[in-house]
Amino acid sequence: MTVLHQEHPTHEHAHGPGCGHTEIVHGDHIDYAHDGHLHRSHQGHWDECEPGGHVAHDEHAHQHGEGCGHVSVRHGDHVDYVHDGHRHAAHDGHWDDH
Repeated sequence: MTVLHQEHPTHEHAHGPGCGHTEIVHGDHIDYAHDGHLHRSHQGHWDECEPGGHVAHDEHAHQHGEGCGHVSVRHGDHVDYVHDGHRHAAHDGHWDDH
């Protein structure tokens, strides 16, 4: 999955442990959920951490929802669920990998 490089140029908040935003381990970095989107540190600035393209998470039998045991994170117009080091989002009858 390709991640788009979209710099967040006016981000003055310094994310880190205890900053008050949800931390999500995402591959080789940590995303921070902030104002409905996810930020990651990248070469001295903050990027939006958004996947490029549509990636369905095949064979995902678990149904996420309130009380499912996974951290929920507001992401744009939907909710992602943090599961096994990535985020799942409901989409057209299946789960997408974010």
